[in-house]
Amino acid sequence: MSLYVLGDLHLSLGTDKPMDIFKGWDNYVERITENWNGRVNDSDTVVVNGDISWAMSLENTRKDFEYINGRLKGNKIFIKGNHDYWWTTKSKMDKFLLDNGFDTIKILNNNAYLIDGISVCGTRGWINDDGQPFDEKILNREAGRMEATLAEGKRLGGELTVFIHYPPIFGGEKNYYILDILKKYRVRHCYYGHVHGPARKNAFTGEYEGTEFHIASCDSVDFTPVLVKK
Repeated sequence: MSLYVLGDLHLSLGTDKPMDIFKGWDNYVERITENWNGRVNDSDTVVVNGDISWAMSLENTRKDFEYINGRLKGNKIFIKGNHDYWWTTKSKMDKFLLDNGFDTIKILNNNAYLIDGISVCGTRGWINDDGQPFDEKILNREAGRMEATLAEGKRLGGELTVFIHYPPIFGGEKNYYILDILKKYRVRHCYYGHVHGPARKNAFTGEYEGTEFHIASCDSVDFTPVLVKK
């Protein structure tokens, strides 16, 4: 049983939001399907690191979730991305998954999951993008969610591993609200998405204050799940 991560599927099977208009995203659904199923087994788990579906409501995710649940191998754990406008309360999402028989999908939202000795923790995160106002309210909220998920992960007893949508370090910017919590809990590995195309030149990978940072957005990893633990 292995653990993987892949972010930013950007599916639009039930909406009119094509991604293949962007450079490098041609036939991306077929590429995800082939690369995912060529690597992942039914007993494995993949964390889907945000920006899962372009749907604007939970009901409209149905075709995207049918594809993820039925055509992609393994179990999946979802975290929220900045484009997941369908995201609602965990109880509503859990009910939707249950009612529709999406039995390979779980929601990570202020909780954690123990997967073969790994405590899977995560949240959307936030970063002060260049030219945008400093949004302390959102930063504090996401820091609180990171604290909650790591506290639960610690209770579960596995190795604390963080999956986050926004990169805590990007170019010269650092989200200390998140970074300080990662340091506090001695998180060894953090996997992020969100970053695409030319922006990847500013994506930080490597060690910072004891945490190793890894990028896992689809087009950054050739639309192939990244191995976290075998």
